[in-house]
Amino acid sequence: MRISRIAHPEGMSFVVVEGGEADGAGATCREIKGHPFGEPEYTGRTWPLADVRLLSPILPSKVVAVGRNYADHVKEVFSKSAEHLPPTIFIKPPTAVVGPGAPIRIPEWATRVEFEGELAIVIGRPCKDVKREDWKSVVRGFTIVNDVSSRDLQFSDGQWARAKGLDSFCPLGPWIETDLDFAELDNLPIKAHLTHDGVTETKQDSNSNQMIKAVPEIVEWISSAFTLLPGDVICTGSPAGTAEMVPGDSIDVEIPGIGHLVNPVERY
Repeated sequence: MRISRIAHPEGMSFVVVEGGEADGAGATCREIKGHPFGEPEYTGRTWPLADVRLLSPILPSKVVAVGRNYADHVKEVFSKSAEHLPPTIFIKPPTAVVGPGAPIRIPEWATRVEFEGELAIVIGRPCKDVKREDWKSVVRGFTIVNDVSSRDLQFSDGQWARAKGLDSFCPLGPWIETDLDFAELDNLPIKAHLTHDGVTETKQDSNSNQMIKAVPEIVEWISSAFTLLPGDVICTGSPAGTAEMVPGDSIDVEIPGIGHLVNPVERY
């Protein structure tokens, strides 16, 4: 089941996206009554996906992210090995979240801004101290995240809050895939395509089997530190291949079984 949040002529709604192609072409949105965390109860209202606008599928109270979770990415960004720089945890504020198609807006004083296409976990119920073998009991599903990062700020500040937490620096979507067995999570392709001056190039082309901490371990690790609430998002880390993006570019993060998260880049 694909759960999303849409803007339609009468307002905003949570919906289940049904039918159509993998990218949503030809799909229909069925409105959900209330919240999206239990078995959906439908209102009877529907819209063609082509007639509405996809928003971020959820508005989290917090986005908890794992940094340095792919050894090759650690080497390309930090010029050190993962043995010396193991995975770490940081938080992106909810004000950084935007939906599919919304612009990533780069302020003039942020330079070397890079995309980081990642698999994201969406929490389905309040939880704390979850054992790794119980991770499925607290997860609502998976989506795609672009952990936008200003490298100049990341290294000049000495910590990551500003570099990764600016408004629009957390595109999320296009929907939440609730089938927790939709793919082999330890063998899931992750790609990011950069379009610059009309030319599209695949920059990230990796696989979740390169994670240092896998999904069950990530849920255990993060929930040992923070109480997680329904709708909270966990970013599982970026593979290698991140690159600078500039105003006028577009980023397409692709994960089979979930879809594409596409956002343009603008200056403000």
